This record gives sequence, C-alpha cells and structure tokens, in this order.
Amino acid sequence: METIIRSYISEAIDALYMKSIDSEQVQVQETRREFEGDFTVIVFPLTRYSSRSPEVTGDEIGKYLVSARPEIISYNVIKGFLNLVISPGIWTNMFREMAGNVNFGTRTVSGDSPTVVIEYSSPNTNKPLHLGHIRNNLLGFSLCRIAEANGLKVVKTNIVNDRGIHICKSMVAWLKYGNGETPSSSGLKGDHLVGKYYVLFEKEFRNERERLISEGVDPESVVEVAPLMREAREMLRRWEAGDSETVSIWKMMNEWVYEGFDETYSRLGVSFDKIYYESDTYLRGREIVREALSEGLVYSESDGSVWADLSDDGLDRKILLRADGTAVYITQDLGTAVIRHEEYQFDRSVYVVGNEQNYHFQVLKALLARLGYPWASELYHFSYGMVELPEGKMKSREGKVVDADQLIDEMIATAETMSEELGKLDAIEESRRREIYRKIGLAALKYFILKVDPKKNMTFNPEESVDFNGNTGPFIQYTFARIMSVLRRADGIGYRDGSQSLSEQFVPNGKELSIIKAVRRFSHIIASASDEMNPSLIANYVYDLAKEFNQFYHDFSILNESEPERRFFRIELSRLVSGVIGKGMWLLGIEMPERM
Repeated sequence: METIIRSYISEAIDALYMKSIDSEQVQVQETRREFEGDFTVIVFPLTRYSSRSPEVTGDEIGKYLVSARPEIISYNVIKGFLNLVISPGIWTNMFREMAGNVNFGTRTVSGDSPTVVIEYSSPNTNKPLHLGHIRNNLLGFSLCRIAEANGLKVVKTNIVNDRGIHICKSMVAWLKYGNGETPSSSGLKGDHLVGKYYVLFEKEFRNERERLISEGVDPESVVEVAPLMREAREMLRRWEAGDSETVSIWKMMNEWVYEGFDETYSRLGVSFDKIYYESDTYLRGREIVREALSEGLVYSESDGSVWADLSDDGLDRKILLRADGTAVYITQDLGTAVIRHEEYQFDRSVYVVGNEQNYHFQVLKALLARLGYPWASELYHFSYGMVELPEGKMKSREGKVVDADQLIDEMIATAETMSEELGKLDAIEESRRREIYRKIGLAALKYFILKVDPKKNMTFNPEESVDFNGNTGPFIQYTFARIMSVLRRADGIGYRDGSQSLSEQFVPNGKELSIIKAVRRFSHIIASASDEMNPSLIANYVYDLAKEFNQFYHDFSILNESEPERRFFRIELSRLVSGVIGKGMWLLGIEMPERM
C-alpha cells in the first residue's frame, strides 16, 4: 500500500504543479495511533514542487487524492504531515490476500540469494553453558531464522574453543585431584564434570598465589612462577607438540564436554549446520601468520613472538604467535574466517559475540584486510549486551554462574507450579501436561531474553518471565491457545472458510480493522528485524498483536455472532492472527502449545 500511495502522490504533484517526482522519493509511513488516519505522507520535502507552505501543500494534495482516488476517503493535515484514511474495502481486500497466502510475511530462498554465515554459541570446553551462553544461542538461532524468512541463504555455524590454556587447567586439575573420575562414575554431565575441575584449578591457584605473595613473591610475577600455572602452560606446549598422552587426555575430556553441550543445545532447541573446532582452525591460522611473516606483513620480536602493528588502523600492536610458537585466540579466528570463506564464499559473515569483544573484532577485520583478503569488510560483529540475574554478575572462574541446564529445569518447574495454580490443565493427561510445562517454561525464558534490544545489557528475572499476563512468552502462548480453541470449535461444527465468501459490501468494524492493520505490518517487521538484526522487533510486535486480539476477543463474540458473514470473517481473522503469532514465535525459536 505504501508503494501505491507513493505513486498517487507523484501523480498529484504532476497534476497540481506540473512537475515530476520520483515516487521513491516520497516518504510514507503508518499514521501514529494518536492521530486519525492510516498512512502519513511527510509533506515538507514536497514544498519544493508546490512553492507553498507545508499545510497548504498537504491540503491541496489531500483534496486531489480524495477526488481522484476512491481508495482515499478522507484526509487531515497536521503541520507538515498529510494523514490519509483508506477505504475499508481496501483493508478487506488486503485481508483476503493475507488469509489466502500461506507464506504471508516471508520470502523464499532463491538460487541467487545472498549467503550469510552466522556464528553463535562459541563455548569453551572447560565449563558447561551458562546464562550468558543462553542469550548468545537464542539470539544467534533467531537471527538465522529471521534471515531465512527474508530470503537469505543461511549457514548456522559454531566454533568450539577446545584448545588453549583454559582446557589445560581442567586437565591439570583432573590429573592431580580427579582419581579417574568420569561422567559415568560420578553421574555428572560431562561438561559439568570438566567445569568442576576448572573451578577447582582456579581455587587451588588462588591458594598458591596467596602463599607465594606471603613468601615475598612480587604479585605481578605470581602467574609466571606459580607451579599450577607452569604445569598448565607446559601441558599446552606438549599438546601443541602432539604429545600422545596429553592429546589422549584432551580428547577424552573434550568428548565428555561435547556430549554435555549437545544435550543442552537439544533442550534449548538450537542447532548448527557446521561446527568448527579451534584445534583444527588454529593450524590454518598459524600457517597464514607464518606466510604473512615471510612476506613482511607482520614482524617478529627478538624472543621469536610474532606481532602485527595495526597503528595505521587506529589500533594497537597485536601478538599473533607467542615466543614458544603457540597460537593465541586471534590466530584461530584468522584460520576460521579463511576456511569459512573458502567453503561458502559468503556475502556476509556474522559473529554473535558479547560486546566485551568489540576490540577483538576490530582487530580481526583490520588484520584480514592487511593480509590481503578483500572480503574482510563483509565481517560483522553482532555485539550484544551482557545478561545477569537480579543478584548480580556471574563469575565463571569462581563457579558463580547460572548454569544453563539448571536454569532450564527451574523455568519448567516454575511453569508447572503456576499452571497448576491456575488449574487450566487439570483435565489433560500427565504426559501432555509435562510437554506443555516444558514449552511454557522455555517460552518464558526465550521470550524474556529476546524481547530486549540485543545491544542493551539486561537482567533476567525468572519469576517475572513466567507470568500469564503482560509482555511475556506465556501470555502470548495463552492467546495462541485461546485462538486454537476457537478454531477447533469452529471446525467441529462445520463453519466454512469465510475469507472467500465476503461480499463486496462487507465492511469490518473499527476493532476488526485494527487487527487487519496490525497483521499487515508483519512482513515489514520481519524485514526490519533482518535489516537491523534485532529479534526484539518481532517479539514486541507479536505481543502487541496478541494484546490487540485479546481485547477483540473480550469485546466481541466470534462463534456466537448472529450475522453469518461477519461470523465467518471473524473465524478466518482469528485463523490469520494465529498463523502470524505462531510464525512470529517460531522465528524466535519458541514452540506454541495448542492447549493451555
């Protein structure tokens, strides 16, 4: 409709002022709720063609459109804004089109669609996933679905940071204190078991540090001389040298972690098309650095370490290889980026990583450009804010984290408690109730996180998220289940499809028009969410639509409407709304129960 109005404005400019204007230059937006109208034309830029004030120009164009175009039934001008009211028949036709389009709101992937690689999760194998990882995974997975809904070819990727000093710390602690403990012998998930030894390492290191300082060691030198840290660094050196015993322990402990991760990913409902491992990609990164050194693009210090000077890019020096030849984090990122481009020839590569790594990705882009990779400019850091609980910040090294598995369990348990208090599922058999509790608990978690602008830091409040009123996942699920109940009853008593049986004279009432207008925005919201990489636009749109429908449901009868044509229309309007709500929540990775 915006495109049509732009063409009408172009026509009016030509007819009134005998001047031509490219319709694409006309600015049209939906009228704000506090004003009368459906679409608003910004008049200020048009005064160059009329040589009149914005108010006079808007009035002249409005009069012309009402007289020349029956679709425009009235107008008003407020300062430099022309508000247009569209004929209800146009909205009814839009409803027919939307109701008859099973792919409404989305675009399909075609052969020439751009390819975007989206990396998310990126866990370390020294600890289980926690609340911060949950926000990362939910954002990344939702971004993938939103991009696909906008016709992009999407490759969902994960890079597992399975090498380096962090896993060596867990390995050292397990060898010193583990007595051969395994997931089977302990009953712990593998990632939880390995995380237990990482925390134990840090605890023992703090004790060592305090002892050494009390003995007169310079606090700045403790990390270099502490026996535990020296053992961890030596283990890393042996691993990179390919020592068979070290590699064997590393493989065993990482397999424990992989199995634990897979279970958590499955519970969260996220997946990947390709998983990379730092233990593989750092080798390519090291080759790239050594080749760059031979070409004089980077340099080595007297101790043998390799550096890049990025001061010309407004950045600092960056170490690429340590003096002992071991790789640093940026090295594997170089290798991973190059391998990905070779495999997928991506048009864009997105890294879903917290905002504490902003500088790291500036360095990565500058470094790839320095090394001659023209696609470096297509790397994009999706920088999101931190997530905390009301009680404060998490600390992985001290074991003070919100474990992902534990949080999921608690969310499902809370959903069960609140649902039982409402008593709406009493008549449903237990196995189905359990599945509904799971869907409600995860919806509460996912929606609460995704409704917040990703760029912002946020505090996750579990109790507030599982609320059947307000801007929450369970509220939207309850609205969806209510609509599905209406549709089941309609189908059960044989109501036919009303979207195909509306007469030309049928006019929706004001509330029905509001819902049609709200539904129409869906495709625009999906496009904006993709362009801005912001799932919260979809989350809050779905909430607004659910709230709008709930008000309609309370104010008007659907199945008991006495006028047959309007009854059929309301049934099909309900069906359309349920489809949009379901699809919107699917884009957020949220499952919708049909009964609650």
